[in-house]
Amino acid sequence: MTNLHRHAPLRVALVGLGTVGGGVIRLLQTNADLIARRAGCPIQIVAISARDRNKDRGVDLSPYEWVDDMTTLATRDDIDVVVELIGGADGPALTLARQCLSVGKPFVTANKAMLAHHGLDLAGLAEKAGVALKYEAAVAGGIPVIKGMREGAAANEIARVYGILNGTCNYILTTMEKEGRGFDEVLKEAQELGYAEADPSFDIDGVDAAHKLTILASLAFGTELDFDAVAITGIRHVIAADIAEAAALGYRIRLVGMAENGPEGLFQRVHPMLVPLDHPLAHVDGSLNAVVAEGNFVGRLFFQGRGAGDGPTASAVVADLIDVARDEYGDALAMPVAALAQQKPADAGKRVGRAYLRFKVQDRPGVLAEIAAATRDAGVSIESMIQRGASQTDGVLVAIVTHAGEERCVRETLDRLAGSDSLLQTPVVMHILD
Repeated sequence: MTNLHRHAPLRVALVGLGTVGGGVIRLLQTNADLIARRAGCPIQIVAISARDRNKDRGVDLSPYEWVDDMTTLATRDDIDVVVELIGGADGPALTLARQCLSVGKPFVTANKAMLAHHGLDLAGLAEKAGVALKYEAAVAGGIPVIKGMREGAAANEIARVYGILNGTCNYILTTMEKEGRGFDEVLKEAQELGYAEADPSFDIDGVDAAHKLTILASLAFGTELDFDAVAITGIRHVIAADIAEAAALGYRIRLVGMAENGPEGLFQRVHPMLVPLDHPLAHVDGSLNAVVAEGNFVGRLFFQGRGAGDGPTASAVVADLIDVARDEYGDALAMPVAALAQQKPADAGKRVGRAYLRFKVQDRPGVLAEIAAATRDAGVSIESMIQRGASQTDGVLVAIVTHAGEERCVRETLDRLAGSDSLLQTPVVMHILD
């Protein structure tokens, strides 16, 4: 039921006062009148909670009640909805989510890790209590991709969903691309600028993107969340030479999360890919995010925007609060939990596509023939092979682009070369987005 004429304020408890929490406070203050008119009532923060009461967060917190024990928020009658911005797949965030939903209190979160690991359980609790579990801010920041998938594309069978889901990785790769610098140097700069955390592992190793992909795949295909089935490769191994070779071949390297569902099962992978210059993802620069969904009636949908930061993420959180104020919400995962399909993981080895392989090898006769023999015996057809001297390092770089073939053949090639004293480091494989 839609309640467009609610007059009593929507009373909010805000848990977590980091960058996004501060952004939510500023947005609710700045756009208070507009938000009230769109929501049908004022949206007011009445209680706040965080680890450090004395930290300066750049916003005036004096109008709000400070709560040390956030677990009390679930049962307070003077709080209509709880917003969780503390993060973490388990621990306090998960406890709070379960407490709120179990007693029938709407819950808004930006916590993609918690949803990827426990979303099925939380969606079931929300469904049983008949309350909202909203999480627009958990995927792609300010881009309304969750709403787009749950509502705008709800009538479509989605064949594939994929995109650039981590702004830190995209900033690093596009800076390397534009300036010709190495990964370690650009990562350090990203940390100094605040684009990367002091411990950047979740971002650069692809885990953050995999959390988001897990959520998108469930919404797109009506399947149960299955984070453990996502094959994850980050960008630590991408070097300036890879980016230069990709550019010479007409591609740009992007960390792409991709999910497909079909008779063979559910395929989910986060992996650096070579993206053709004529594809929209090739032109997503800096810390932007983008998501592509391919529907059988709507065709290709392309969502692009800022995927992180206080403003965009706060925008998504407050949009969820407006929905709660209007009583506009449905099943958290776009359909009842019992209707979600249990889909087996697809065998990636049977996927057909082209790949880029990069080897660092000894500079001696016969090495190219050894690589060519391994690809031949594994059934890989070579489209092009390039050998270049590796500046300031021992050995040379050999880059191969394959013709379309099954991925298992590429794996077999690497297995055949494993242990060869011609190889100076582990070969790198990046698939090509066709």
